This record gives sequence, structure tokens and C-alpha cells, in this order.
Amino acid sequence: MTEKVVERVKSVALPLFTELGLELVDVEFRREASGWILRLYIDKHSGVTLGDCQRVSEELSDLLDIEDLIDHPYTLEVSSPGLNRPLRLESDFLRFIGQRARVSTSQAVSGQRRFLGVLRGYEEERVLLEREDGTIVPIPYALISKARLDPIL
Repeated sequence: MTEKVVERVKSVALPLFTELGLELVDVEFRREASGWILRLYIDKHSGVTLGDCQRVSEELSDLLDIEDLIDHPYTLEVSSPGLNRPLRLESDFLRFIGQRARVSTSQAVSGQRRFLGVLRGYEEERVLLEREDGTIVPIPYALISKARLDPIL
């Protein structure tokens, strides 16, 4: 059920996000201690402001009420993805070239499943990650199970 809700919310939200010049990074719909939460993570190249979150929350809330996608009470939350932004799309890996990232794979690549390094490119369906020792590891995109930015603070 939750996957259907997420897909339907994405289809309703994407035109709004395009209009507002925002990127939909992720959608979560799950039960937590306080009840059902519909959480959207948004981004834009110049950074997300509180005003962006508020506007999306207000406009999307109206759209979701009209569409009547969720038949029980829930809380809508809109947030930026934060410093440790998830990387999911091929375009994410290209956009953040030069940034440090953590990548986990579903199968071993070069003898390991967890990587930390600087994104150096995306070629032939592989993410190129430079490790601390300077070696470049080509990680097949299809094997990536989780990836996040990991900036040095």
C-alpha cells in the first residue's frame, strides 16, 4: 500500500515541483509513533529555503486533498535532504562530481561493498569514486544499494 501511495504522490507532486523549479529527491510514507507521516525531500541548485518548504507544503496539501489519495489521517512534512543528501539517480552522481560520498553495493566490487571517496564521474553505467589512496573504483550503477553525500565538516 505504501509504495502505491508514494508513486501516486510523486505523480501529483512532479508538475508542481517543475513549476516551482524544485527537485523531488525522495518521498516516504510510513507509520511512526505519532501516526502516518508523508515526508517529501526537496532540493534546488541554489539550496532550499524555509519558504520553499512552506510553499510546497501548502500547495501540495491542497492538491492531495483534492486528489484524495490517502484515506486516513497523516502528517505532511516537507524538508531539504540535508548535507548527507541521498544519491539515487544517475544525474545525482554527475551533479555532485567533486563531492565526497559513501556508497554501498548489493554485491562486492573490487572485494568490498562499502566505499568512501570523492565522486569523479559517471561513465558506461558506472560511478567513478576516488578513494583516499588515489585509486579510482568503477562501481556499477545497478549494484548500488545506497549512496549519500558525506561532506567533510
